[in-house]
Amino acid sequence: MSKLPCADQRQLAPSFGIGKCDGGRVGQHRGAKVAGSSTYCTLGAPPPQLEGHCGRGRQHAGTRAKVARLARVYPDTVPEIPHVPLPQAPVPTGPSSAAAPPGLSSGQMLLFAVACGLCVANIYFAQPLLGPIAAALQLPAGLAGLIMTLTQLGYGAGLLLLVPLADVMENRRLIVLAMGGAVIGLAGIALSDSAASFLAASFIVGGCAVAAQVLVPLASHLAPEATRGKVVGNIMAGLLGGIMLARPFSSIVAAAFGWRAVFWISAALMALVALVLWRALPQRRPHGAGGYARTMASLPGIIGRTPQLRRRAFYQGMMFAAFQAFWTAVPLLLAREFGMGQGGIALFALAGAAGALAAPWAGRLADRGLTQPATGAAMLAALLSFIIGAVSVHFHSLAGLVLAAVLLDGAVQLCQVLSLRTLFMLAPELRGRINGLFMTLIFLCAAAASGLAAAIYTFHGWGGLSLLGAAFAVAALLFYSTEFRRRSMLPAT
Repeated sequence: MSKLPCADQRQLAPSFGIGKCDGGRVGQHRGAKVAGSSTYCTLGAPPPQLEGHCGRGRQHAGTRAKVARLARVYPDTVPEIPHVPLPQAPVPTGPSSAAAPPGLSSGQMLLFAVACGLCVANIYFAQPLLGPIAAALQLPAGLAGLIMTLTQLGYGAGLLLLVPLADVMENRRLIVLAMGGAVIGLAGIALSDSAASFLAASFIVGGCAVAAQVLVPLASHLAPEATRGKVVGNIMAGLLGGIMLARPFSSIVAAAFGWRAVFWISAALMALVALVLWRALPQRRPHGAGGYARTMASLPGIIGRTPQLRRRAFYQGMMFAAFQAFWTAVPLLLAREFGMGQGGIALFALAGAAGALAAPWAGRLADRGLTQPATGAAMLAALLSFIIGAVSVHFHSLAGLVLAAVLLDGAVQLCQVLSLRTLFMLAPELRGRINGLFMTLIFLCAAAASGLAAAIYTFHGWGGLSLLGAAFAVAALLFYSTEFRRRSMLPAT
């Protein structure tokens, strides 16, 4: 503890609310006492706020500057003065002075999960309906794939251009506006009488489906750090459930009421959920936002400065490529090798959705600090799923193929939740941009895998497809192994 000469004590004394060096008194500040008749006083490190307790207890704006200058003159000063709250801006006392997020209730987590699942389901509703849609719109069979292509392109554009707005724009408003845009697009699809109008509306629906990717980081902001993985996992279970249930739902509804009814029902549900979110979500205004243009210009730098983003995007890109390859080819396999119709394929997809149950478990593993071993386990599970799938098809076992689907879905979900939890811990003010970049990179891998999987299956059958999926999992494992090589090269401390 440094002793300040009386000259410096006199200079500091008025800032504490006392008019002279001797005879003054400062209230009970640990490490900052002015003795009544001493020629020296003790001083701790400069606090951000000091409250005078002598005379009228006036506050002086120059206190911090003077204390900081004196601390530089006497560098061996011990930092003992705590933060003292001002009356007009009280600071909570207790173990932590930082206000922790209140957390999400079970009902709120369910609302987030349902909203995310419904948003992403809109991307996949048309996939099993390409035949009847193309016939109704007089779209040539060779161009029917444009329906999914335009929807996916819209989703990719939304990930890159809209999700970063979460770091600039009030989040509740952004989510509700995006969902409102999806309602308009879905109504446009249902009313379409030409291929051009249908494709344009599909692009809009895909772009606005990224509301889910704003909801996930918002939930992360609202969750305490200790349970952030659990919250993200529960919500991601809803998101993957939406992906997996979209195809059987649209098949069943279209069989009963026609394909347009699928999009009318989704539009009504989206409008209802958007209204509930507007009433239930708290406002979140990002701090320090620099405008949309500046935000977009920062994206390349974020990729360059964030090795965890690059690493996790590669992990999940390979995992999701394997997922997309499997689900692109398996409907063709089920129809050709197992003689299934649209209803049977829908039930198979419904069984595969059981893999979504891995998401809450993944979040709990992350909260317990097991992210790294669980990531490796997810990659091994994905590799194992393609081995099981290949053996099952060889022996014509539908049960084995269902097991492979559940295992693969669970592995992909596990890896994604672990990755999101890791990335959301990096920089709260960048979560929107980090999530947008992460999902965009994954989307590019999945889009490439879809086209590759169809070609591989056509020319090499399920054996070739299994090798492709296994190759994606092995690529992820090889890059994962560099984590341990890099750690072994660090010098011992």
